[in-house]
Amino acid sequence: MKTEFAQQFEALLEKYSELLVGDSSEDIKEKVQTWAIYSHIGKSMPALIQHWSSLYPEAREEMKQIIQEIKQLNEQHRQSTKK
Repeated sequence: MKTEFAQQFEALLEKYSELLVGDSSEDIKEKVQTWAIYSHIGKSMPALIQHWSSLYPEAREEMKQIIQEIKQLNEQHRQSTKK
């Protein structure tokens, strides 16, 4: 990948994380990216997610925790921006 594109895509991910959960730290960006890719795969190839989940139940549990954290952060962010 070209570095200019990689930088521009990183800026997109940073802004998405900021708008979604109000935080664009490296840890949160990584979780948001993981969540977004997992969600897309789940919608476009649900059988693949089922297969992956059966192969890696520990990873599935970790993914559930990431999803829950993103949802919670999003809700907190939405509540704080309503005021």
